[in-house]
Amino acid sequence: MKRLIALLCGTVAFAPALAAAPPAEPPVPPAKPVTETLFGKSITDQFRYFEQQGPNVVDWMKAEGRYTRSFLDGLPNHDAILAKLAAMGGSFDVVQSITPVGPRVFYEQRSAGSDNFDLMVRDSDGSVRKLVDVAAIRAAHGGEPFAINYFTPSNDGTKVALGISEGGSEDASLYVYDVATAKAIAGPVPNAQFGGVSWLPDDNSLFTTLLTPLKAGEPETDKYKNSKVYLWDLKSAPVPILGPGVSPKVEVSPEEFPYAGTVPGSPIAFAGTANGVQNEIALWTAPVAAAGSVDAPWVKLAGRDDDITRLSVVGDHIFLLSHKDAPTFKVLEVEAGQPLSTAKVVVAAQPGRLIEGISAASDGLYVSARRGVYSELFRIPLDGGPEQPVALPFKGSIGEIATDPRTAGVKLIEDSWAVPPRTIAYDPAAAHFSDLGIGSQPKGFDPSRYEALDLKAKAKDGVEVPLSFVTEKGAKHPRPVLLWAYGSYGISQFPGFGSRTMVTLPNGVDLATCHVRGGGELGEAWRLGGKDANKPNTWRDLIACGEQLIASGYTTKKMLFIGGGSAGGITMGRAMEERPDLWAGVFDLVPAANATRSEFSPNGPPNIPEFGTIANEQGFENLLAMDSVQHVEKGVKYPPVMITTGLNDPRVSSWEPAKLAATLRAAGDPSPVLLRVDEKAGHGIGSTKAQTDALYADVVTFILWQSGKSK
Repeated sequence: MKRLIALLCGTVAFAPALAAAPPAEPPVPPAKPVTETLFGKSITDQFRYFEQQGPNVVDWMKAEGRYTRSFLDGLPNHDAILAKLAAMGGSFDVVQSITPVGPRVFYEQRSAGSDNFDLMVRDSDGSVRKLVDVAAIRAAHGGEPFAINYFTPSNDGTKVALGISEGGSEDASLYVYDVATAKAIAGPVPNAQFGGVSWLPDDNSLFTTLLTPLKAGEPETDKYKNSKVYLWDLKSAPVPILGPGVSPKVEVSPEEFPYAGTVPGSPIAFAGTANGVQNEIALWTAPVAAAGSVDAPWVKLAGRDDDITRLSVVGDHIFLLSHKDAPTFKVLEVEAGQPLSTAKVVVAAQPGRLIEGISAASDGLYVSARRGVYSELFRIPLDGGPEQPVALPFKGSIGEIATDPRTAGVKLIEDSWAVPPRTIAYDPAAAHFSDLGIGSQPKGFDPSRYEALDLKAKAKDGVEVPLSFVTEKGAKHPRPVLLWAYGSYGISQFPGFGSRTMVTLPNGVDLATCHVRGGGELGEAWRLGGKDANKPNTWRDLIACGEQLIASGYTTKKMLFIGGGSAGGITMGRAMEERPDLWAGVFDLVPAANATRSEFSPNGPPNIPEFGTIANEQGFENLLAMDSVQHVEKGVKYPPVMITTGLNDPRVSSWEPAKLAATLRAAGDPSPVLLRVDEKAGHGIGSTKAQTDALYADVVTFILWQSGKSK
């Protein structure tokens, strides 16, 4: 109760009281310190036992979740904001994962009024059918959340393979549906979390990557080891053809993820391996007719040191995206059966232009690129020639690009910070974009009310950091701002429309994105500038962006909030700890919060290529620098923080966010430390619309309350 009183008193100077006092917060679990010395440095972990997630820990997390739910529900206008967001988000069809197959287009759609993404197909006559009804699957399982994790149509478009999982776990089982009848005809095949599905030319068998189930007594950190590629004929049990100790031609270590694939109309098949989350891949080729055998004559095309991150194929043409001696990427072309040494550069790297994606069609290679944060599109003819620019309908961002190598043209989804997505198709013969006739526009959101500004912030080391800022035209500043950042894996935060846009801007909260180093917005050098020993640049870039927004008069310290999730939790936690005075609040969503312990979680080993390991001194020093739990200090008044987790999270184990919440509370910080727990969710992938609506309604309600803007 004393902490609750301190919590309220600490915010009363600039925020109205709660509509109703929440119940008393559960007491902090007892600390059980574990101290260890690594490379001469002693560190103490007060809540190491959380990692076992015993019943007492899980019960505390659930109690914290109930307390947080009551707290947030009691904030002014919470229900009204949630209802407004739910109504707006439910007023239109949202489309994702467009996949053209001949005259058909497969895609996922959350229809207006629906809570789930269903699998749809648009036939050649323009008619649309639902192939997989997720609501029906949920109804058959007592209403529990289910989601489609991935799908891959057969080459002839008569079948579709898909992975379905429950409760945000991403633990998918693989099924095959008949497109004509919309009925399941094969499966389920378990342990298909990552899918990696590719159909063989006969369309009666497929490749898929499956995990190897843990045996009794094996550690959870082995969860993602020893995965294999299987050949499945849809009738018998899948047969392994690639993986550790399987193929004599393709070397696969236990830590690597193998995959295999074919391309419609191409005489060659591909095998590849990914080293955890590392972007660079290794590649092999083989004649497609022989690829389904464990003795397939695979020939190595590229190693990871060739810096290839993507490929696209049409016929005998193999196109490769590489950053080898090209920090903003280049595109190579090599003929099937030829070594990489014979490859020619078909798209050269240019300073200031980031090549982002490649997708081959029968008329050429379509290339998506960026200048700043905005997309460009151009085409390279298959018979050679200069780049042919393709003008996009508006200044925005290509979120998806898709082709069928047997047909001409490209299909894509484009949106922007305040422009809802459009699903469009480009016809090269007419040199014209047309609407695909799927998806729709949200009711109640007027893009013309808002404007996006491209700003810069000077980081601590003098580097200029791109800063995107979206506000209402003619708005009177300063006003509340939600500043977003991520900064890992080379993942970029490009213009995009979604839940944050729909809930912040209509409620008088401006939206900003700091394009911190560690992301890929400006190419490979930008990614490496926020990696390993350079990782502190990531959160210090965010600090610089926050200072710039304040210095420009757009907001104040009492109205500036930061948000990010997953690996972006490193950015949130460390920015909060280095500059606790700068932020009015922090939204740390499913955060990687305990970097020195992450590799001991099930998903930890695959992330070692990105973040390092405590097994060597430099890796330990890097991880310690980015560990939010280890940098909490007693006596420091941190800004209010909402930490989220899903109990089924396969990517960031829920003990990491829980340890951060417990450590902050044990330090005696009087500000709100809220642990928001969704017992039927995971990392957010596979969450229903209702779950996502609830999260972002909580965020904006908290912003308005904490900044004194609740009405």
